[in-house]
Amino acid sequence: MEKHKQKMSGDALLKISNVDAFYGTFQALWGVSLEVKPGEIVALIGSNASGKSTLINTISGFIHPARGAVEFNGLDISMLDPFQIVTLGISQVPEGRRIFPEMTVSDNLVLGSYNRKARSDKELNLKRVYEHFPILEQRKNQLAKTLSGGEQQMLAIGRGLMSDPTLMLFDEISLGLAPKVTDELYKAVREIRAEGITILLVEQNVRRSLKEADRAYIIKAGRIALGKNAAELREEEIKQAYFGI
Repeated sequence: MEKHKQKMSGDALLKISNVDAFYGTFQALWGVSLEVKPGEIVALIGSNASGKSTLINTISGFIHPARGAVEFNGLDISMLDPFQIVTLGISQVPEGRRIFPEMTVSDNLVLGSYNRKARSDKELNLKRVYEHFPILEQRKNQLAKTLSGGEQQMLAIGRGLMSDPTLMLFDEISLGLAPKVTDELYKAVREIRAEGITILLVEQNVRRSLKEADRAYIIKAGRIALGKNAAELREEEIKQAYFGI
């Protein structure tokens, strides 16, 4: 789909600058800065409770930063609500899928297209989802709860695509899934990037995310510990950033 094609440029599509974020009185992010350029796959890796999902939710508007800024396409989106951010072109595929189990596959997908930008392209985007995941078309009239775990993850990705995004945020897409299913999902991620959609990939699976990404950031205890080209990251650096050893 040519409409998503973007030129690689020196300008960041997503720029996060010195962001602090809180849950109540608990500070979860401390001065976080990173950037994602058009057309990249960038991995954000870290252990449990390192701040990965908090950062994703801050980008998506579910949490507003107490300090710092989140910019998308040069626009400060720090204080926008999630529905406004989706309309601008950022789509989140959340950890745990969060599909609607009592609705059909088709209805789950259509729900992803209810923003002003995507509504007119609903049929085109639906066709694109079925090209990526033919099994969803075969099962479009089934209730979502009858799908396997891998198929539910495909549905979550498909719903994200239905919003017609420029940037997709993937939060732990391989969690709890068999290696063969994970391979299939990452094949779809590569295809989505080939269409010109930029990707921020949040993963605990360090080896897999580094294999797929152009660049990577390691987050530890709410702070960015390291940022580098993925191919240049050495195991010793990862251990140092992760564990301080």
